[in-house]
Amino acid sequence: MRIAIIGSGGREHSISQKIFESKKVDKIYCIPGNGGTQEIADNVDIDLKDFVKIKTFLISKNIDLTIIGPEEPLVNGIVDYLKKENLKVFGPDQFCSRLEGSKIFTKKICKLENIPTANFQIFKDSSSSLNFLKNSNYPIVVKADGLAAGKGVYICEKFSEAKKAVDEVFGGKFGKAEEILIEQFLSGEEMSFFILYDNNSFKIFNTAQDHKRVYEGDKGQNTGGMGAYSPSRLHSKELEKKIIDRIILPTLKYLKKENGIYVGFLYAGLMIKNNDPYLIEYNVRMGDPECQTILPLLKNDFLEVIESCINGNLKNYELTWKNKKSLCIVLTSSGYPNKFEKKILIENLNNIKLINDDYLFHAGTRFDEGKFYSNGGRVLNFVSIDQDFENARNRAVNLIKKLNWKNGHYRKDIGYKVIEKK
Repeated sequence: MRIAIIGSGGREHSISQKIFESKKVDKIYCIPGNGGTQEIADNVDIDLKDFVKIKTFLISKNIDLTIIGPEEPLVNGIVDYLKKENLKVFGPDQFCSRLEGSKIFTKKICKLENIPTANFQIFKDSSSSLNFLKNSNYPIVVKADGLAAGKGVYICEKFSEAKKAVDEVFGGKFGKAEEILIEQFLSGEEMSFFILYDNNSFKIFNTAQDHKRVYEGDKGQNTGGMGAYSPSRLHSKELEKKIIDRIILPTLKYLKKENGIYVGFLYAGLMIKNNDPYLIEYNVRMGDPECQTILPLLKNDFLEVIESCINGNLKNYELTWKNKKSLCIVLTSSGYPNKFEKKILIENLNNIKLINDDYLFHAGTRFDEGKFYSNGGRVLNFVSIDQDFENARNRAVNLIKKLNWKNGHYRKDIGYKVIEKK
């Protein structure tokens, strides 16, 4: 089979690697890919907003299946567009992708279907937002409605911080804003819960815990993700049943009722409080870096899994997992998530020796004349799997130390809650 993978991050490199291991694959193309994917696939430099050019390329290369990695093309309707050309695509349609494309859309579904979530208010302008915030209890959460690359969420401890958030959102920091979401702050512990859905039946696709904050101890600004571990320490059969019954099934029922077609991953970002789940947000694709953390645990041929999903046969397909722990540490460019330099040479990369159960996934890298350079904020993902989270973390940290990239920043405490409480 000839496969195309849309995207350029660590998630797409890990998907490419897992697909590359399938006996059914003849050729992989990554659009646009990164420095790591070029070792196992042909990178193709096409703008992800240019659906016409992507379609033309897929047809010219006789692509059997296209996997959409990131959220933006999904929200922009790439699945609907390519399906009109009778191309096989893995990803939800544009209507269903609004679950991620609009936080307000998702909140309204929560209200309609009685899905547990934080209490919320929606405002259309700054003045009404600020009047509400002057009389609110803190901390409180202010959210931009649309896609914001994981950075449109403000946890505000006082009014001055909330005012700044409102000013930035309505000031166009994340694009034109017609509405803003303000919600109650939920205390508890976060959990990422994944399913694979073929528009009729679904399979649980493991759990993870992401670390969003830039500094150790979960301090500093939110990022796209500094690391993750899988499975979540909170996972239990009792909690799983609550998540499915109270959150997943009502959501899928609503999408079905509205004639949405959902084929792909659904990622529920949850807050767990007193062993009860509350929905924080949905993502309509695999998380990053959760994908890099979870995929190495999968025993199945990943291409077979995706085919069974596209063909509507997921009900009869059994997923099998390694009985191990997985931990991922993200190496970023110094200065991320604020200003950082690009095009910094990454020396020693070819000297990193990976043993069994160690993985290195590229994210913001490019390969030029035999050398690797940084090309983004999140640069490399170091993943180790082991019987023990602490051992996995130690191995990942040792690999980063061996790389010794002077322009890099990483957290040494990924998984600290599950490791400290052993």
